[in-house]
Amino acid sequence: MNVGIAGLGLIGGSLAKAYKLAGHNVYGFDADEAILSFAQVSGAVNGVLDDNTINSCDVIFLAVNPVDAVVYLENTASKIKKDSFVIDCCGVKRFVCSRCFPLALQYGFIFVGGHPMAGSHKAGFKNSREDLFKDASIILVPPVYDDPVLFGKIEEILKPAGFGHLTVSTAEKHDEMIAFSSQMAHVVSNAFIKSPTARGHKGFSAGSYKDLTRVAQLNADMWSQLCMENGDFLIHELDVFIEEITRYKDALAQKDNDTLKKLLEEGSRIKKETDS
Repeated sequence: MNVGIAGLGLIGGSLAKAYKLAGHNVYGFDADEAILSFAQVSGAVNGVLDDNTINSCDVIFLAVNPVDAVVYLENTASKIKKDSFVIDCCGVKRFVCSRCFPLALQYGFIFVGGHPMAGSHKAGFKNSREDLFKDASIILVPPVYDDPVLFGKIEEILKPAGFGHLTVSTAEKHDEMIAFSSQMAHVVSNAFIKSPTARGHKGFSAGSYKDLTRVAQLNADMWSQLCMENGDFLIHELDVFIEEITRYKDALAQKDNDTLKKLLEEGSRIKKETDS
C-alpha cells in the first residue's frame, strides 16, 4: 500500500513510522523542509509526497491543523487517484467535513473524517513513535453509514496503525463530545496553572497536580484554532463548568460544610457512574 501523510508532527510522524514498520511505502509532506528531511534520513518515509507521488497513494492522511488540512486538500484534490481514501486527523469535524466531502464527490476519491484519540503534550516529529495508536480509539465520520464494504476497507487501511477500536460518529456529535472530553480539559488545565501559587508548587504537589496540569502545556496555535472552530459547544461546556464551580465557591464562602460535602459526593458518584 502506498501511504501519503501531509504533516509530520506527533500524529503524522507516528502514522509514518507505524505504516513504514508494517512494510508499506510512505510518502511525507511537511511545510518545514528540515522536518521532512529528517523524516527521510531517519527512515520514517520513503520519499516526498508531491505532484509526482500523490496520484500513486492508496490513502492520504491529513495530519495538520483544520484550516491547513482543508487548504491542502483544495490544492491537491485534482491530483488524487480516484477511489483512493483521504482521512484527516483533525480535532474538529464539522468544519473539516463540510469542506472536504464536496471535494471528494467532485474528484472521485473517498473522504473519511478521522480523529485519533491518542497523543501527548510533547509535540513534534521528534516525539512521534510507531506505537502511539496501539489499542487507541479513532473516531470516524464516514460519507455514508450503511455500506459494510466501505467500513471493511477503512478497517483494512487503518490496521497497520494498531488502533484498538473504531468509533463511528456524525460530525455534529463528534464536536459536541470533544468539546467536553478534550477541548474543555485543555482550557481548564491551562487556566488552572495560571494561579500565582503554581510557581511555588515544587515539594507540595503530587499525582493530582500532575494529572490536572498535564495538558496545560500545549500547542497554542493548534488549540486556539480547534477551540474557535468548536466555540459553540465549548462555550456551553464552560457555562456548565462556571455554574458548577460557583456552587463550590459559594459553599465555602458561606461556610456551608453540608452543601460542600454533597457537592463532592455528587462529583465522586458521577465519576464512578460515567466510568463504569
